[in-house]
Amino acid sequence: MAAERKIADIKNEFANTSMEKWELLFQEYAEDERSGVKKLIAAYQRKIQAYEKERQRLEGMREFERKYGNDYSCICGIDEAGRGPLAGPVVAGAVVLPAGCEILHLNDSKKVSPKRREELYEEIREKAVAFGIGMSSPARIDEINILQATYEAMVHAVEDLGVVPDLLLNDAVVIPQLRIKQVGIIKGDARSVSIAAASIMAKVTRDRLMVEYAQWYPEYGFEAHKGYGSAAHIEALKKFGPSPIHRASFLKNILKH
Repeated sequence: MAAERKIADIKNEFANTSMEKWELLFQEYAEDERSGVKKLIAAYQRKIQAYEKERQRLEGMREFERKYGNDYSCICGIDEAGRGPLAGPVVAGAVVLPAGCEILHLNDSKKVSPKRREELYEEIREKAVAFGIGMSSPARIDEINILQATYEAMVHAVEDLGVVPDLLLNDAVVIPQLRIKQVGIIKGDARSVSIAAASIMAKVTRDRLMVEYAQWYPEYGFEAHKGYGSAAHIEALKKFGPSPIHRASFLKNILKH
């Protein structure tokens, strides 16, 4: 009988069974009165509930992809990372996802842990129809200002796609240099799977780059703050002065004597 099985064995059975077949295990052990088995079943039922809740959340984030999906065949999400830091480039991501693509936990990169961002980055790379990355350097930011440099990075990201989108879903902005149909969506990185995917690609790319820069300029601690204006970063700036990857136009007030 099922009740005669060791709880550890039942636990392993659940762990090694796909979610689609958990219901069969629930039925098999439904009459097992041991508290350990009841807790195990309850835990896996909660996992199913969490999974369905996450799928519903993602379905809500396909609102714009559904709205425009019949009229446009290649919908691209665009977002940036690094408009605010004192150092490093601004990085843009552009992502075209297949219709109905499901990537669990996809969200605005700021709402996702670093570990999960890395996992999502790899999944997006695997599942996307196309993705592109564009950057504008600190020198370029100083030359043309951060907004124009951000637009420029976004243009480069679209050019890097390898496909030509017929609709761009952007996080709040409209890119003047592109003549492709665009829809600017307020808080788009939390409302569109395409923009969220672009947000992840941009953020992970930039974070990895800042970790590399930390090896070149270890005194600034870029691996920790990624160039943002933390207290430790500002203290290092005042002690060592700016590095070649700092944005001079962002430091005028900080380095005033």
